Parts: sequence; C-alpha cells; structure tokens
Amino acid sequence: MNPGKDESVFQSNKTPQPCSLLAIFLSLIQHKIPSERALVLLADEKGKIVLQPTNQIAQIENKPFSEDIVEEAIQKKTLVMNEYRVCSRLEDCRSLATPNSMRVLCLPVIIENTSAGAIYLERKFSCEPFASEDLEFLIAISRPLGLAIKDTPEFQKVKGRLCQSRESPFIGVSKASRHIISLIDKVKDNDAPVFIGGESGTGKELVARAIHSRGARKNGKFVVVNCGAIPEHLLEAELFGFVRGAFTGAFRSKPGLIEEARGGIFFLDEIGDLSLFLQAKLLRLLQNKEIRRIGENRHRRLDVKIISATNKNLEKEVEQGNFREDLYYRLKIITIDIPPLRERKDDLFLLLNHFLESYCQEMNRERAYISPRALELLMNYHWPGNVRELQNEIQRCLIIVGEDNLITEDFLSSRVNKEKESYSVSSHNFFQAKAEFEKRFLNQALARCRYNKVKTAAEIGLTRQGLFKLMKKHGIPKKLSE
Repeated sequence: MNPGKDESVFQSNKTPQPCSLLAIFLSLIQHKIPSERALVLLADEKGKIVLQPTNQIAQIENKPFSEDIVEEAIQKKTLVMNEYRVCSRLEDCRSLATPNSMRVLCLPVIIENTSAGAIYLERKFSCEPFASEDLEFLIAISRPLGLAIKDTPEFQKVKGRLCQSRESPFIGVSKASRHIISLIDKVKDNDAPVFIGGESGTGKELVARAIHSRGARKNGKFVVVNCGAIPEHLLEAELFGFVRGAFTGAFRSKPGLIEEARGGIFFLDEIGDLSLFLQAKLLRLLQNKEIRRIGENRHRRLDVKIISATNKNLEKEVEQGNFREDLYYRLKIITIDIPPLRERKDDLFLLLNHFLESYCQEMNRERAYISPRALELLMNYHWPGNVRELQNEIQRCLIIVGEDNLITEDFLSSRVNKEKESYSVSSHNFFQAKAEFEKRFLNQALARCRYNKVKTAAEIGLTRQGLFKLMKKHGIPKKLSE
C-alpha cells in the first residue's frame, strides 16, 4: 500500500472480505468529505463491534479509532462532532492539541428504529474542521447505507437480539428509572392496586401502560379516565354505568367504563379530583370487587386491576378533608413515585431519540438528528413541563425544520434557546467554542463585580495580571474594569 493513496479495504472481525457495496459507500463519503479514515461500524446488543468495513490511508492503518466516541454515538443515538486525541479505552485521552489529535465526525446508523452502528470519519487536526455541509451529506447517505448494512450476514445474526432491546412504554436509564422499571416488573402480575405519583407530565400514564403491556392482564383492555376532565354530575354514570329509566334520558342500560376494563386494567388519572361521594363508591370496588350501576339494586362482581395517579399531595388532601383516609390507604398499597425530568437528566438522550424516531415515523419522513449545540441547550434546560414538554418541543422542531434533517439551535423554542443562538460551523469547533465561553464568562463575572478588577480576579480565581491577560485576549476593553 502506497502512503497517501486511498485503498478500499473491507475488514471484518474474522476474515477480510471482497470489496462490497459498503466499501463503495465509504469511497463516496471520502470523496465528498476528505478524511484520513472512514469506517462503518455495526455493533451487537452489548455494544461489541461485529462489522468494520473501512477506507483509510496507509499511515494510520494500525492506529486505534476512538471507541468511546463510537459508543456514545451508538448508545445515545446522537452525532458527535469535535476534536479529540484518537485513542482506545486503554490509552490516555487527556490531551487534545497533540500531534495525535484528530478531528472526528461520528453519526449513528438507525436501522428499524434501532441504533445498530455508526459512520465514523477522522481527519488530521491541522485540517479544517468538519463543516455543516459534511454533516448534512452524512445524514443524507446514512439511510441508504443502513439498507446496505441490513443485507450483511453480521446484521442478520444480531437483528433479533437488537429488536428485543427496544423500549417499553416507559423508558429510562437513570437510577430512578431503573428502579421504576424494577417495580413495574414486580407488580405487573398481581392484582393489588398501584398508585403512581409525580408532577404533571412526568409519564404516569406510561408507567400504567407498561404495567398493562408487560403483565398478566395484557390481553384485557386498558381503560383510562381523567377524573378532572369529566363534569362531576356525569362522572358517576361514566364510571359505574346505569340502567334504563335510572334518570331522565336513560332510555337504555349502559355499562360503565370500569366494567369495560373487566379482565384488564382501569387507570384513574388525577384521582385527587374525585368527589367524596364517588370516593366511597370506589372504596367498595376495592374492598369487595363489586360495583352497582345507577338505578340498579344488585351488585356486579368485577375482575379488574385499579391503577390511580395524581400530581396532588394526597396526604395534605386527607388532612384537609378532601380525600378519604380509608381510600388513601387502599389505593397506596404499592406506590411508584416518578421524579421530575430535571432530576433524571440521564434519561434525556433516550427520550429525545425516542420522540425523534416516533414522530419521524408518524410524519413519514427520514430520521432527523440534533446539532451538538442544540443538544447541549436541550440538555441544560430544566424542563418544568417534564416529559410532556420535551415531547412537544421535539414535535414542534420537526414541523418547523421542514424537509431538513438537522435540528439546529435556530429551531429551538425561545424557552430552551433563551439567548437566540444561531447555528454556525464554529458550533462544532472545540477551541472556538471554548474561546466564546471564556469571553462570556469574563463579561458576566465583570458585570457581577461591577467591573472591579481586583474583586473579579479574586472571585474567578485569577491574579490581576491573569485577568488583564484574558481580557486582552478576548478584546474586552480595560476601561470597563476601571
């Protein structure tokens, strides 16, 4: 192999293979996006690389690629675009600006809604940073490349196991979410009532649906009623049903929604809004497994599991006399508390990608991606509306972005992008981004200290001379600190 000359090499983890469609794709990518090395990586359900076609020049043939970057792209289904010292997990990755530094662009390849692999590009640090046009081209080619990966024997071997790893109705990787998923598995097959607490929008109904879809009652109906959405004078008839002639307009008998859930699960959302009268009727159902329709003299036995939820503090409601204490203890035999999204930031990546895939499918469009800076803004936002607000933000972005497949910071709502930042190539340049952060940090520190240079230097841990040096570097006028 001659140094500097591109060669198409098809490698697997077993034996070399002849030039294939994947190698042609890699040659096309390298022709469009000049790179020292271009790889397509297919991973199994445990993240182990099982296929690695590559195009590279001779000088870097034996150098490792950054496994951590690939793992991040595959596991979190997010693009990675930055400057790194390319290394394996066994090497020290602390230094960025070294002779071994490389610019890296890595994009996950989504196949059948599963992150099955990644496209990985490297170029020398002395070269220009990857541009937005490079990213857009990579996104465009990722779909046909994914179809080529589907035809490989390696993908067919891991396909079943990858599909088994798809998410249930409630998804999450944080410690809190893993605990919730563990509780779901423990309660899904028994008939004891389950109470789900949490702020509005945290996903209480999703937890209830997960209990239904995973449990022994999955073949029965899952019936939902929002106690706060139906007027009180109609709610009794909706829940318990009525017989013919029970009241004016009751021309025929009608079973209630609780009866509809026979053999399945009945989910009472916002149960804290239920009137004391209906609380008494619900208590009888929990105690005796029977109900009585309006206007009827006999009781009907029911086989139904009750799940309830509210964003109210039921303990306080009991103290204030708004909620029956006996019903409170009956409902809370098993309690699942869902923390707000701001307390389980580890779930954000997973939820972002879940909603991206879901809405892209719903809109019959190609899978979209989020630019690094837009992703950073989404991760740093506190999400007062929890998962529901995140869901709405992604749906809104996909509508506004139109035919484009890259969601940049320009498309984020003003709540998330408060400074109205705009997308630029510098968003992906580590050192430029670092310089911009330093300048903003200094200006903010000076403003807080009313431009007192001694106080500012002490607050941010610099000497007076160090502060002046940084101000000069970033073009901040000295007179502001006088």
